[in-house]
Amino acid sequence: MKNLTELPGNGTSNKTVSIIVKICVVIPFFCLFLYFILLVLHTIASKRQFSDSSRYTLFASMLVNDTLQLLSSVMLFLFIMGNVTFAMAFCAPLLFVSAATFQNTHLILAAMSLERYVAICHPLHRPLCWRPERMWVMILSLWLVSCVLPTVDFILMQPKAGVNVLSTPVVCKNAVINSSPVQTLLRVVMSALFFAGVAGVILFTYVRILLETRKVCQDRASVNKALHTVVLHGFQLLLCLMAFTSPVTESLIVLRVDWLPEDVSFFNYFCFVLLPRVLSPLVYGLRDESLRSHMSRGAPCCRPKAVKQKATRMLK
Repeated sequence: MKNLTELPGNGTSNKTVSIIVKICVVIPFFCLFLYFILLVLHTIASKRQFSDSSRYTLFASMLVNDTLQLLSSVMLFLFIMGNVTFAMAFCAPLLFVSAATFQNTHLILAAMSLERYVAICHPLHRPLCWRPERMWVMILSLWLVSCVLPTVDFILMQPKAGVNVLSTPVVCKNAVINSSPVQTLLRVVMSALFFAGVAGVILFTYVRILLETRKVCQDRASVNKALHTVVLHGFQLLLCLMAFTSPVTESLIVLRVDWLPEDVSFFNYFCFVLLPRVLSPLVYGLRDESLRSHMSRGAPCCRPKAVKQKATRMLK
C-alpha cells in the first residue's frame, strides 16, 4: 500500500520537473532572440544607410513580425504548460496574432526575394512601390493579406455546445477555434497555396538572377550575394514548412520512442517553431558584413573594444 500511495506523488513530481525544464529551455532562447532583435532594430534605425534601404526596411519588418510571432507562441506555450484557462474572448486575439504573423513571415520572404530581383535586374527602372519611402505600402499590404486566413477561421468558428465565449474557461489552443473538419480542410488548402506561391516567387527570382549573371560581368560579387540571399530565403521557407509536419513527426516519434504526448508536442514546438524562428534572423543578420560591423560597435559587450580601436585610429 505504501508503494501505491507514493506513485501518484512521484508522477506529479516528475511532471513538475519536466515542465520546469521545458520552460528553462524556451525562455533563454526567447531572451537571446529578443536581445538580438532589439540590437538589429536599433542599428537599422540609427544608421541612415540602413533606414533608407528597401532591403533593410523589409528585414526590420520581418524581425518585428517574428518577435510578435514568438511572443504570442511563447505565451501560449506557458499557458498550456501551466494549464491556465480563460475565456475564449481573451484567447482568440492571441491565436489570431500567432496565426497572422506565421503567415506573414512567408509573404515577407517572398517580398525580400522580389526586392533583390528588382535591385539586380531592374536597378534603373525600380517601381515606385519598391522605393524606400513607399515600402510602408508594401508592408501594410502583406499584413492585410496575412490576416485573411485567421479572419476566415474566426468567421467559421463554431463553439461547442454549452461553451460561452465570454465566460467559459478553456485551454488556449488552435483546436478551440479551428474545430470543424471544414475549417481544417480550408486551413490546409490555404496554407498550401501560401507556400506554393512563396516558393514559386523565390524560385522565379533565383532563376532570373542566375540568368542575369550570365548576361553581365560587372558587379558579379553583388549578383552572387543576391543569389545567396535568395537561397537563404528558400531555406527559411523550408524551416517554416517544417512546422506543418508536426502531425507526421508526432506519429513517427510515438512509433519509435515511448514518449508522453506533451513531450512530443514540446519537441515539435522547439524544433519546428521556436528554433527556426530564432536561427533564421540570426543567420540572415550576421552574414551581412555592414550590418554585423555596426552591430558589434553597438553591442555592450563589444563597445569597450570598439572604443579602443577608434582611439587607436585617432592616435595614428
